[in-house]
Amino acid sequence: MIKNLRTLTGWGVVVAATVTAVTATIGATAGGPPNPSPADPQARPTAGQGKRTQTEPQPAEHRQIASSVLDEDYKFTLTALRSRTDPLAASVRLEVFTFENGAWRESDRALVGKADSWFWFPLTGRHAVCEFSTSGAEPAPVAVSLLITPSIGCSPTEDFSIDNGRIVPA
Repeated sequence: MIKNLRTLTGWGVVVAATVTAVTATIGATAGGPPNPSPADPQARPTAGQGKRTQTEPQPAEHRQIASSVLDEDYKFTLTALRSRTDPLAASVRLEVFTFENGAWRESDRALVGKADSWFWFPLTGRHAVCEFSTSGAEPAPVAVSLLITPSIGCSPTEDFSIDNGRIVPA
């Protein structure tokens, strides 16, 4: 059904429009084959590989967000660990390394805040680290403040001290 419409506006302009009526059928009709399911790429495994099950543990995505090296005394890293249960949540791990026999060896690690209490995208984006200060004094003080969200701002500073390579909450 096609209709031509002409309208005269108050300013003497003629506007023409064509309207077409379209009939669409949504859904399956009786007697026809059902709509095909979306292709499951895992339904056709390659040779020697079976379909992956949902219960297999997935490796946690992680990203180093800050690092500090104090001569050959200590090396500190902050790493964001994406939650395995909530793709928007993350944990932050502080790791301490000591230099032994020509190589950095991890001596201790601790969570900054609680597990899965951070947001993944702010932690792995620009300006994620508000404060990360370290010192070579004994016990070595470490202060960490991270971006919660751009609208909320930075977290309160969490203080640690490192005594002989071991993390001690301050």
